[in-house]
Amino acid sequence: MRIAIITDSTSDISPEQAEAHNILVVPTILIINEKEYLDGEGISRETYYQQLPELNPPPTTAAPSSGTFAEAYELRFSQGFDHIISIHVASSLSGVYNAAKVGAQDFGDRITVVDSQSLTLGLGFQAIAASEVAASGGDLEQVLAVIEDTSKRVRVFAMLDTLVQLKRSGRVSWVRASFGDILKVKLFVEVREGEVLRLGQARTRTNGIAQLKQRLDDLGPLERLAMLHTNAEDEARPAARGMSP
Repeated sequence: MRIAIITDSTSDISPEQAEAHNILVVPTILIINEKEYLDGEGISRETYYQQLPELNPPPTTAAPSSGTFAEAYELRFSQGFDHIISIHVASSLSGVYNAAKVGAQDFGDRITVVDSQSLTLGLGFQAIAASEVAASGGDLEQVLAVIEDTSKRVRVFAMLDTLVQLKRSGRVSWVRASFGDILKVKLFVEVREGEVLRLGQARTRTNGIAQLKQRLDDLGPLERLAMLHTNAEDEARPAARGMSP
């Protein structure tokens, strides 16, 4: 059985990784001043994050349509795949999973849609692990098993300079309740089982990066490590230096 892996662009899988692992990435939608952009097309993430503080009205995001997912599924089946695993950002944080489910309805049991209960490379690592097992000839049960195993072991930490975007999402209740108390701190969060959990805080960016690095060091040896940033490469590289996956 040939198994295809499909995910969405919230996975932060790079084009090079997607090609290397034969993963089809469906772009989510960014809406700026009522104009829609596909994630990674029309406006780069670097430009977007540079402009974000000044954008008024604030930009919003949207899930791909169910029809877009149906087209992606059709493409993979036309390429000779027998089954598709479509794995997506936590359903508690986005409507992408539901759109993928609707798009899969006309394909019967040939598609398995998976809620990663994570986001960014917490999702991406699950998709990559699945693609590796599928490429080695693993069957459906084996591919789903490695997704579940990876989901249990992956850890996603973040240090946030601002909670404005998280508050606008409306999906994290404790942000609404304590927003006024945490405007002037750098907050640490973890995404676990589809929830955004508050871990702690720092008063300065320098101290926050040091704390973030300590949290990673405390995990011990890592199979894989990704350090993601929003236009802060000069700070992200030193934070990751010296930690071997």
